[in-house]
Amino acid sequence: MDQELLKKCTEVAQVWATSPVFDAETKAEVKAMLEAEDKSQLIDSFYQTLEFGTGGLRGIMGAGTNRMNRYIVGAATQGFANYILKAFPGRKDLSVVVGHDCRNHGREFAETVANIFSANGIKVYLFESLRPTPEVSFAIRHLGAQAGVNVTASHNPKEYNGYKAYWDDGAQVLAPHDTGIIDEVNAVKMEDVKWEGNPELIEIIGGDMDWDYLAAVKEAMVDQDVILRQKDLNIVYTPLHGTGRVIIPEALRSWGFQNIHVVPEQMVIDGNFPTVVSPNPENSEAMTLGMKLGTRLNADLVIASDPDADRLAIVCRNSDGEWEILNGNQTCMMFAWYIIANKKKLGQLKGNEFLVKTIVTTELIRRIADKNEVELMDCYTGFKWIAALIRENEGVKKYIGGGEESFGFLPFDKVRDKDSPASICLICEIAAWAKDNGMTLYDLLMDIYREYGFTYNKAINVVKPGKTGADEIKAMMENFRQNPPKQLAGSPVVLAKDFKLLEQTDAAGNKTKLVMPDTSNVLQYFTENGTKVSVRPSGTEPKIKFYLEVPAEFTGAANYKATCAAADKKAEEVLKDLGL
Repeated sequence: MDQELLKKCTEVAQVWATSPVFDAETKAEVKAMLEAEDKSQLIDSFYQTLEFGTGGLRGIMGAGTNRMNRYIVGAATQGFANYILKAFPGRKDLSVVVGHDCRNHGREFAETVANIFSANGIKVYLFESLRPTPEVSFAIRHLGAQAGVNVTASHNPKEYNGYKAYWDDGAQVLAPHDTGIIDEVNAVKMEDVKWEGNPELIEIIGGDMDWDYLAAVKEAMVDQDVILRQKDLNIVYTPLHGTGRVIIPEALRSWGFQNIHVVPEQMVIDGNFPTVVSPNPENSEAMTLGMKLGTRLNADLVIASDPDADRLAIVCRNSDGEWEILNGNQTCMMFAWYIIANKKKLGQLKGNEFLVKTIVTTELIRRIADKNEVELMDCYTGFKWIAALIRENEGVKKYIGGGEESFGFLPFDKVRDKDSPASICLICEIAAWAKDNGMTLYDLLMDIYREYGFTYNKAINVVKPGKTGADEIKAMMENFRQNPPKQLAGSPVVLAKDFKLLEQTDAAGNKTKLVMPDTSNVLQYFTENGTKVSVRPSGTEPKIKFYLEVPAEFTGAANYKATCAAADKKAEEVLKDLGL
């Protein structure tokens, strides 16, 4: 054991165990760590201060500087308040929106945030109870607030909670505000925090905002008539114990769907997520209860949202009538196709529309956009970058949709983050359109592959924990940068992009500049046959991510599984060539 580190952690912990700033429960928890024979929990809880990054905070709940608790939340909020006061000097009507999801301590943290903002003279619109992340984003814009906070750890395991920071456009903060807020947060000492709230500056919001948000969500609708014809579409929905239960069934009814069933066990608000291993709709296990109910009710599709209702997952029936879980690239591609095809058919495209996808998301979306002469913009991973493009083009070009491979989509511009209520309503409209045309969602997916070609997507996460792991990830990125692959699965690399250096290199070695709003530690390789590989370290977890897109010949729905299996073998060859 590192004795110097233990000494440092012990000193900080002793302050927490004795200072009058901390409550009795926190002191008792810290004292137990100090007295325990095994010091690993003490070290993990105090070896660093939980970092306030560009998206805010996220960590395991508990006592300590490296944990999510009311004191770390309080210090972050005081720093955020300090920055807001500096960013809008002399303004007397400053306001923020504060929300939370279903997680343990969520309400406590949200009220702590509200108290501290109000103690600093900033009006707070505090949601009465749990609400989806996209509704918090909507409320910031709708109320003309200068900032917002949503207390959520998104789809992380039950031990986690988090803190998403938003700016006045309803998007998560970007430069220069991100680094400015971080600097202010890092400068805060616990004794600087103004804990005593001003009740006169805290306004509880709820039903009226829900009504306004639901009205805005209807703007994502493309074709009301198809919904009216297929209003009995058999839908099963689960919120996975989270905030979607408040809004999503109501949103579906407001669009005209009348045959909505919910998974009763998962409609129970519970931060322990008792019916799933992890509340992440990307994990097939989380969809088990929904599929069971869907089978019993002979449903057309099963849909889930994650705990803060920004992501969605979709399960539909394949050609054999079995449940098929669509991946994030497929859902994003289907949204893009439907929005373009049906807005075009209904005469809703005026020529100034644009879509957005992240650089690691399937290139089939580009084929769809190009063939239909709709502009597609690429951006970095994370919805704050999609939001930035919406903001930059506001009043000049019309945003009609944007998404990423990690199960997030935004089909309208009144919100500036992933929006599962609007996306779930729209995917049900797409399913209704398919049914109206004698198809299922799966049949539609097969048709898109037939028209635009097939690619197989695979994501690999290589986990490297601790400081040694961070060093290994750094070395891996440097090695790829200095020694890029020449070929992948037998196909020559014809283009390499380095978003840290903002340059791309073609097969002849010619270098040209990449035009992006900032640098990012991402590498991409494109081969002659259309294979695409993206490599990036995670910004929030100790891992390096590899995103693979491999083309294959598509001969029809009957051979879909065989096509995927063949492409997966190619993907394994690519991984081998990358040294994985």
